[in-house]
Amino acid sequence: MTRTGTSPVEPLKDHLDKNVRGSMRTIKHIIATRASEIVDAWASEANSAAAARGLASPELTNMMPKYVRTLARGWDGEEVRRERDELIESHLSSRLRAGFSLEEALEEFAILGRAIVRTWATAAAEEQPSLEEIDRLFAEIHARSVFIARAFRQHLLEDEQAEKRYLRLLHDPFLQPFGGEAPLSSGRLRKVLEVVMASMDADTAALLLHDIRTGKLEMVASVGLADEPFVEYVRAVDASSFAGAVALQDYAMSMRDVETTLLDVPDRLRHSGIHSLLGIRLPPQRSLMGVLYIGLREKRTFTARETRRIAAVGERLALHLDNARLYTELLDQLGALRAARELRNQFVSVLAHDLRGPLSAARLAATLLAVQPDAGGPVVAKRVEVVVRNLDRADRMVTDLLDADRIHAGRRLSVTLEECNLSEIGRELVDDLAADHPDRIVLHADEGVRGIWGASELRRALWNLISNALKYGAKDAPIAVAITKLRDGVEMSVHNEGAPIPPEAQETLFDPFMRAAGEHRAHGWGLGLMLVRACAEAHGGSVHVDSAPGRGTTFTVRLPADARPAQGWT
Repeated sequence: MTRTGTSPVEPLKDHLDKNVRGSMRTIKHIIATRASEIVDAWASEANSAAAARGLASPELTNMMPKYVRTLARGWDGEEVRRERDELIESHLSSRLRAGFSLEEALEEFAILGRAIVRTWATAAAEEQPSLEEIDRLFAEIHARSVFIARAFRQHLLEDEQAEKRYLRLLHDPFLQPFGGEAPLSSGRLRKVLEVVMASMDADTAALLLHDIRTGKLEMVASVGLADEPFVEYVRAVDASSFAGAVALQDYAMSMRDVETTLLDVPDRLRHSGIHSLLGIRLPPQRSLMGVLYIGLREKRTFTARETRRIAAVGERLALHLDNARLYTELLDQLGALRAARELRNQFVSVLAHDLRGPLSAARLAATLLAVQPDAGGPVVAKRVEVVVRNLDRADRMVTDLLDADRIHAGRRLSVTLEECNLSEIGRELVDDLAADHPDRIVLHADEGVRGIWGASELRRALWNLISNALKYGAKDAPIAVAITKLRDGVEMSVHNEGAPIPPEAQETLFDPFMRAAGEHRAHGWGLGLMLVRACAEAHGGSVHVDSAPGRGTTFTVRLPADARPAQGWT
């Protein structure tokens, strides 16, 4: 380093020379008389160590001449110690901003010690300082090194806490209520970038997201000095642009000067006053999600601290973006499901309405045919009976489908309440089924089991339970149906022998379109037991199944004597 002008230590040197001529020099005298030489020697060696960081000469020597001058004033005195502390704090702050490590900051003071020692190494004996003076010098340098180490650790702790704070703030825009705003809206992403910019002490920040359909990077938000509508800024994932080059690598990439780079950058950014850029791929090693970069007005390289922080910010941001994207996809799927459900509901309603007409007409025609004088005798009458029975079955299926759709949509089963006798309903139903299944069904019904219920709904529930028992029970064992009067209601149960229902199947047995596993259990729509449960709950009751080896299978429905409270009647 070349020295120009008058050194700030020259007046002090002249003053001390007048007072110490002819006597052995102390270290402070040596420092005072040769301060410029010491600073030059220190700067030359320190500059070599700091050259990679691009520090200018004023940045390198911003405080060292002043510190050397305090050494020339001696070791004692509160004012001198306070001045040294302030100088060291200022020096450490500038070195931290430049990205120096603790070892590098300490090395600068070791270099200073060596520079001072070299000033008397070749001096005459009468100019050599005493051992006590040398001890005091190195005690001072050691004290400054301890001061720097403590301050550095405190800075790292504060920096770590600040980083945690910014990472927490990064999540806030995604936690705000969505309302009509999309999870990845420009407004939300701008708030995210404001946090990123503050965390990096940057002058601008931008985010590009990767469109998997086109394979392009599309600018979705930017803030700061280069803030602009970047919607039209779309770039390929290749090395021709800064954003594309960042997307191709797993580590942070920097640019020293936007104005002079040959890489493709937005024109407005190039002429915005921003010079240095630092970008990171999101996320570093998994499928490309996007690119984040920040910019500074300064024209400089980025420190290791800044590179590490943008990597941490980018990793956390990628996680939030991924969650927001999944939430967006979920909203889209829910919207599609709602639309599909509405379409299905309309289809079921139209289908049921359109089917009811032909079914009613066919049933009426078949009934009239059976009573015609020339109907054709018993054979035709028998066939008409089969036709009517199957038309009735088809009508029940339409009703079941409508009710199942109502329940699946979250609405309660509609029940027409009236006073009815459940024992009579059971006997009539068993008699009807016995025509096709003679000697298979055994009914045990108490007399006079009366209550306020929906007669048609209870008949359907009991019919479903008995039909399931006939289909799935042992063919050589009877089906036991019981209607029992309880003190505060009624219980009806259907029992069959045969293979039990597995425990895991029992948990979902009453869900729509679910059927128990086992031989011949794939017949039907899987709506019967769901309708049984809906019927029980609509009456304020419940249904349970008990099935195990050696016990067979029993479905039990319990109902209160009066279902009006369950339907909201007062």
